[in-house]
Amino acid sequence: MKKGQIAEGNVTTVEFPNKGIVMTDEGERVIVKNTIPGQRVSFAVNKVRKGKAEGRLLETVKKSPRETADTCRHFGQCGGCTYQSLPYEEQLKIKETQVRGMIEQAIGDACAYEFLPIRHSPRVLAYRNKMEFTFGDEEKDGPLALGMHKKNSFYDIVTLDDCRIVDPDFNVLLQAILKYFKEKGETYFHKIRHEGFLRHLVMRRSVKTGDILINLVTTTQSRLDESEFVNMILSQKIDGKVVGILHTLNDNLADVVQSDETKTLYGQDYFYEYLYNMRFKISPFSFFQTNTLGAEVLYDQVREYVGETKDKLVYDLYTGTGTIAQMLAPVASKVVGVEIVEEAVESAKKNAVDNHLDNCEFIAGDVLKVVDNLTQKPDILVLDPPRDGIHPKALRKIINFNVDEMVYVSCKPTSLMRDLLVFREAGYEVKRACLVDMFPGTVHVETVVLLSKGEVDSK
Repeated sequence: MKKGQIAEGNVTTVEFPNKGIVMTDEGERVIVKNTIPGQRVSFAVNKVRKGKAEGRLLETVKKSPRETADTCRHFGQCGGCTYQSLPYEEQLKIKETQVRGMIEQAIGDACAYEFLPIRHSPRVLAYRNKMEFTFGDEEKDGPLALGMHKKNSFYDIVTLDDCRIVDPDFNVLLQAILKYFKEKGETYFHKIRHEGFLRHLVMRRSVKTGDILINLVTTTQSRLDESEFVNMILSQKIDGKVVGILHTLNDNLADVVQSDETKTLYGQDYFYEYLYNMRFKISPFSFFQTNTLGAEVLYDQVREYVGETKDKLVYDLYTGTGTIAQMLAPVASKVVGVEIVEEAVESAKKNAVDNHLDNCEFIAGDVLKVVDNLTQKPDILVLDPPRDGIHPKALRKIINFNVDEMVYVSCKPTSLMRDLLVFREAGYEVKRACLVDMFPGTVHVETVVLLSKGEVDSK
């Protein structure tokens, strides 16, 4: 195939995370992202390398027979929910087949291990407790938009009013805030010209209490009428309660949510979420699983794989706000959590005090460096790294602890597979594995693996 060529074909299968394998009528194999098995699609070839072709999806010519679920009106435009048109059980089958195949390719067919059935999310709709929306326009020089990036676009934004994976309160507040700034004639921050005011809108909600935190992210290129903005938000009719309204100033050129300065315009800059009858303080930039009820399922699986912890020392590396550490602390001798984000560590320490846990220690720093100062050998290691996995040098240091077992939690199976190869070279084998679907409607999934040094139980 040639670059620029337009063709059609049938999607035979999808490799993780969203690489559709399309066979053309001429028998040529092309990778086309954001497709579903059974679809017939048209695409434009945008890359040809060493005989392998990749294409950009142009149109779904014919739906897959599997696509029988209702969708929001943004489906196909918004880049968020590739699997939304599939019944939930079909989504789970695809994810399970993809990741199980990846694990068995990484560990080899001869290795006997237990693969548990995928665990589903308690909620399939309205499950997200946090969303980062972006200001922009839907087309060049079009009206102000607020929502998610269009599929396959870095610039265009789809305004959302029917997002199914967030609480309905988010849709109400998003529409009100967009209307407010449209009437004000405010501009969005243009990524090329580096001009404009509005950047992001971040909303967080406690599933257990309904408390909502709103953070408007702008540049300093205009001025916000703070009291008017607050009054507008508080006048909206929603089921939850807005407990804090924040304004973050960010003049950095990178398209990320970060703070040069954050001001509290109303209420407080935090709310509380509850897991396992424990309370966790969530601040604007705290890491917390985006699916609260799904997190309880995920941590149940982690706790099952960790097993008996009485009188044992546990290291929880990449601890975030310390949720896993605090979940294990009541049944362990001591838990040490390491996290690079200082704000998250401070939250973890406060949460441990609030939850009356005196056997937790949290250390702020890069795991790569901190492990050099952890001289006491742990009995169990829990690893929950960011999407890109564990730094290769940190991985070697973790292996040097020479623990019998460790539990690896991964939100990106491709990173996990890369790290599994290194663990296997060091004598660790996959003993058990399970998927937890924290992200219904999307291509993403969490994987929990128990690694054991020595013989693996045979089936």
